[in-house]
Amino acid sequence: MSLSNRHLLGLYGVPKEDIQLILDTATTFREVLERPIKKVPTLQGKTIVNLFYENSTRTRISFELAQKRLSADTINFSTSTSSTKKGETFKDTVRNIEAMKVDMIVVRHQSAGVPQYLTRISKANIINAGDGIHEHPTQGLLDMYSIRERLGRLEGLKVCIVGDVAHSRVALSNIFGLKAMGAQVTVCGPTTMIPIGIESLGVKVIHSIDDAIANNDVLNVLRIQLERNAGVRIPSLREYHQYFGVTTERIEKYNRDILILHPGPINRGVELSSEVADGPYQVILDQVTNGVAIRMAVLYLLGTMH
Repeated sequence: MSLSNRHLLGLYGVPKEDIQLILDTATTFREVLERPIKKVPTLQGKTIVNLFYENSTRTRISFELAQKRLSADTINFSTSTSSTKKGETFKDTVRNIEAMKVDMIVVRHQSAGVPQYLTRISKANIINAGDGIHEHPTQGLLDMYSIRERLGRLEGLKVCIVGDVAHSRVALSNIFGLKAMGAQVTVCGPTTMIPIGIESLGVKVIHSIDDAIANNDVLNVLRIQLERNAGVRIPSLREYHQYFGVTTERIEKYNRDILILHPGPINRGVELSSEVADGPYQVILDQVTNGVAIRMAVLYLLGTMH
C-alpha cells in the first residue's frame, strides 16, 4: 500500500484510501511512542529540512520530533537567522537547500500556494505544514485521528467546526478530510467569520453555538486569530465568548456526550472556558500526542515511496 501522491499539499481531492492509510499507519506509530525507546530506524539516511517562514511551536516541534523518532537527519531553517534577511529570494533559498541533496521539505509559509510552488522548483517530497489561510493537512489528519481514536469511526459522524472559519487553514483541511471519510460537516460562527459561499463545499452553516452543541457528536473549536486581525470582525472578545464560547453549562444543558477538539493555542475564556479546556469532554493534549504519530506516518509513507 502506498499513497497516490508523492507530496502532501492539502486534503482537497485526497482519496479516502490515502487518508485511511495514513490514519492506520499512525496507529502503529502511536504504539511506538508508548515504548521506553521511542525510535525506529525507518528513515535512517534521509535528510529532511523544516522550512518555517512563520512562527510555530506545536507544528514545528511535532514534525522535528517525528523526524527524530524515525531516525532521519533534520535541518531546521529559520528566517530570522537566514540569508532572507540579506535579501535572498525564496526561490534561491530553496535552490541552495536543494543543492545539498535533501529528500524532503516540510514548509510553513504565510502565503497560500507556496508548497505547490515548491513542487515545481524542487525534486524533494513536499509536506505542507500550513500555508496562509489555505490548508494545514497534518492538523486535519490528526484531528480526524483523535476523533476516530475516541469515537471509533468517522463515517456518519456529525462534526461542527466553530469560530473563525474565514481565517482558518485548519477548517478547510478538516472539511475536505472529514467529507472524504463520510462525516457530515457543519460550520458555526458569527456571519463575519464565515466565508461567503462555503456551502458549496458541502457543509451546513449555522450561527448558534447552542444548536452546534445540541446537534453534533464533535465540536472542533478554532482559535480567534488575533494576529490576522480577526478581532476586527467581532465587537469584543467578551461578547464573542458570550455568544459562541463553549462552556460547561452549555454542554451539560445540551449534550453531555460531545467531544471537544481545539488545534491550540487556546484563548482561554474566549473560545473555551478554562473549565472546558481542562475538563472531561476535550482531547486537546491527545491531539498533540497524536500529531507526532500522524506526522511520523506521513513522513514514513512519503519517505519510503518508490
